[in-house]
Amino acid sequence: MNSMHSAWHKWIGIALGVLLTADVALGVFLWQTSRQGPQEMRAESQRLATESKLLKADIARGEKIRASLPQVGKDCDDFYRQSFLDPVTGYSDIETDLDAIASKAGVQTSGFSFKQKDVKDRGVTQISITTTVNAGYPAIIEFMNGLQRSKYFYLLDEVQMSAAESGVQLQIGLHTFFRTA
Repeated sequence: MNSMHSAWHKWIGIALGVLLTADVALGVFLWQTSRQGPQEMRAESQRLATESKLLKADIARGEKIRASLPQVGKDCDDFYRQSFLDPVTGYSDIETDLDAIASKAGVQTSGFSFKQKDVKDRGVTQISITTTVNAGYPAIIEFMNGLQRSKYFYLLDEVQMSAAESGVQLQIGLHTFFRTA
């Protein structure tokens, strides 16, 4: 019985020692935090409040993006269908569009040459287009603006400019895409 009584005392002593150590650690922690002056505590509080506002703004922005995803998908599908031409009529549509842009701008073209390149796993075929354009500088600018405002999607790849009797001669390389899917 004496040995059991001694084991109890030992366990109680250990438990009291652990409790006393935790109490001292808590006291040290509270003492360290109380050493901060009111200004430091206010600054820390403001920093935490600012951080909280930023995190809430990030969450709100993320929720707004999530809510807009269906519309973004629809917009992408609309862009694909409207801006990328059908391969059946694509070449004639491009030529008609580029002729109309050139005519409106008052430039002369050398005609258009096309080169087709399949783009794997993207649902499109890339069509490279080259032409030479002759006109004065204002007409050239009007032609370039017409390309930008076209209902079709053109990417300008290359422009080489040289002097010509009529003003400026541009060799232009651009590309567009046909839908394949």
